[in-house]
Amino acid sequence: MPEATGEKAFETREFQAEVKQVLDIVVNSLYTDREIFLRELISNAADALEKLRYESLTNQTVEEKELPLEITIEVDDKEHTLTITDTGIGMTKDELIENLGTIAHSGSKTLIQQLADAGRKDLSLIGQFGVGFYAAFMVAKKIRVLTRSYQAGASGYEWASDGIGSYTVGSARVLARGTKIILELKDDAHEFAGTATIKRIIRQYSSFVPFPITVNGEKINTIQAIWTRNKNEITEEEYNEFYKFIANAYDEPLLRLHFSADAPLAINALLFVPRQNFERYGFGRMEPGVNLYCRKVLIQQQAESILPEWLRFVKGVVDSEDIPLNISRETMQDSALVSRLRRAITGRFLKFLNEQAGSNPDKYAEFWQTFGIFIKEGLTSDFTHRDELAKLLRFESSASEPGKLTSLAEYAERMPEGQKEIYYINGPAREIIEAGPYLEAFRARNLEVIYTHEPVDDFVLSNLMEYEGKKLVSADQAGLELTEVEDGTGTESLDSETVKSLASWLKETLGDRVSEVKESRRLVDSPAVILNPDSTMTSSMQRVMQAVNKDLDIMGKKVLEINTRHTLIKRLAALREKDADFARTAAEQIYDNALISAGLMVDPRGIVDRMYRILERALD
Repeated sequence: MPEATGEKAFETREFQAEVKQVLDIVVNSLYTDREIFLRELISNAADALEKLRYESLTNQTVEEKELPLEITIEVDDKEHTLTITDTGIGMTKDELIENLGTIAHSGSKTLIQQLADAGRKDLSLIGQFGVGFYAAFMVAKKIRVLTRSYQAGASGYEWASDGIGSYTVGSARVLARGTKIILELKDDAHEFAGTATIKRIIRQYSSFVPFPITVNGEKINTIQAIWTRNKNEITEEEYNEFYKFIANAYDEPLLRLHFSADAPLAINALLFVPRQNFERYGFGRMEPGVNLYCRKVLIQQQAESILPEWLRFVKGVVDSEDIPLNISRETMQDSALVSRLRRAITGRFLKFLNEQAGSNPDKYAEFWQTFGIFIKEGLTSDFTHRDELAKLLRFESSASEPGKLTSLAEYAERMPEGQKEIYYINGPAREIIEAGPYLEAFRARNLEVIYTHEPVDDFVLSNLMEYEGKKLVSADQAGLELTEVEDGTGTESLDSETVKSLASWLKETLGDRVSEVKESRRLVDSPAVILNPDSTMTSSMQRVMQAVNKDLDIMGKKVLEINTRHTLIKRLAALREKDADFARTAAEQIYDNALISAGLMVDPRGIVDRMYRILERALD
């Protein structure tokens, strides 16, 4: 916007004493990053353009309607100046004094008191005290503001100050509507006269301002804030282009959620699920991926308070005009309201995932394979959303085809009448689980068992404890209440006296390794099985703890159940009467075999030596 010489009739006004305190706070301590000043000035310019657009629709006296609504920025790295011009509503002399002197007449004492309060908990919404403009004094040693109101016949004026003790106001020949702000940069702020620096700041904080922003003639904000538009008007190409910009990605997203809400706050959100989980590849813990905007202006990048940490893989934006920000627009002040906002957005996202699981199970299965670990993390750390998260769990089961996943809800629908518990068992692969002894009792009773393969799964399910009133129970724990079934092998078991004597002898032989030896009601084909007397500690959880700390003795005493119909157990009962030494060797081998089936064998040296002795005896 052009200006001319010949300014006259300037008057000098002194800042009040409390205003000097406010300026000192704004410049030296309110903002954490100096480059925020540009965001504030661009926001003010956008507001002026928005007001002018409204006036153009409602007021026929607006002059120069054909003048484009835009923000232009010019940098001069030789003179070390930065100029920001908008063609917005402009200001009269009274408005210039009022708007730029807001803190001088509308509550500066209150502002000082609030800034002094611990934690700045009660600061009001954006701009009430007009301090955003004064952020420019963080980088400028002098600021000049030239402006002319949109009103017919309005004159131009100039405001100038060094931000220390006073400011001047006078007439100026301003030839067009709008406002021009000229910053003479401090010696330690010459970087802000660099084109690359200014472009970077605009792209970071003001990319979605709804008016063109040019820097030395080049348009910078080329990506639209599509989250504010009706989703029916947005093409897939626009969504994908926006995702690549906001997530710094090169591929297309896996899932997308675009929604608006009126409560607890008026919000617009556009969230994406990427196709890759880089934490799986050892790239370290991801940072939060959702940015917080207010009226399309960035407030917090990678905002930590918008979504819980276990949703850190989600990318996108959340925008609200109602978010309660502190005076510097850098943090949200109402923790209770922010908490409600987080619950609302999280709940809507989980509802979206459940909808995807129902309408597009193949796509959801792809999501689960990539990001299921985050859902499990949420189940162990977020009680608020536990029920919704439980619905998202997916596992293989004895009733599903290999590679096909099932939900807890689907398991519950297939449960026969009278079944009160949901059973699960952990193993590294389906084949290993099905070859072990733990499924024998469930096969005999036609009971479905969920297969978990990840070490964390047992911790997740034991932490969940139940689903829709059905208790979650590990199939390798002792004391399961299973219905009696007829033995289909036609093989008689040892008599009760022999069983009692054999169990006592095995307990004595194995010593502290077992807490109890008893006849099994669950085994069909296997001679023995190791069970956990503690329902909170499954074999898989013990394997995880052993892997973390090999020196940690967490084995504890086990329950050893023996199959008294099995030939090996019958021969062991007879052998202990004839050759007690070799019978003890066989008993220890049976116990170690049971440990191997449970995946708990740690040191194989003893078992290898014993196997050689058994082979030597067999070959003699």
